[in-house]
Amino acid sequence: MSEMIELLRKRRSIRKFTEEKVAPETVELLIEALLRSPSSRGINPWEFVVVDDGDLLARLSRAKEHGAEFLKSAPLAIVVCADGGRSDVWIEDCAIASIIVQLTAQSLGLGSCWAQIRNRTHHGGVSAEEYIRELLGLPEHLKIESVIGIGHPGETKRAKPARELQYSKVKRNCFS
Repeated sequence: MSEMIELLRKRRSIRKFTEEKVAPETVELLIEALLRSPSSRGINPWEFVVVDDGDLLARLSRAKEHGAEFLKSAPLAIVVCADGGRSDVWIEDCAIASIIVQLTAQSLGLGSCWAQIRNRTHHGGVSAEEYIRELLGLPEHLKIESVIGIGHPGETKRAKPARELQYSKVKRNCFS
């Protein structure tokens, strides 16, 4: 059986983590995976900010109104951003890098969860992107796609059985 399909079968969004730190050599493997991510025309418009400071992680957990709280308990987060002026498909390139690092984390026995940042609100008319840009000192030209929380899983989720997959979403040769 393919190792990749097994990873996909087991990967679930993990929002609870143990207090155990991610080992430095494991962080380096995650960084390597990010830098090996495919990019349209090899432009590589993405940039990554690796965050392991507890105070910053707690503040990142408040980046948007809902759905980022889990970052507070994550020992590691990766902010995935890009220079939108370098590529018209920076969003896709960042999305690919985001899932590549999540699958790599899964292969290393870690859990992860994606927090969407682009087009999300922090509060009071401030975007999640503006909040993170100021928090981490990012330059104005960088657009933020996501923040990936990573750590040792503090919860167990069962794999979704194949019978529960939405096979009705797949058409062959034509839509109708």
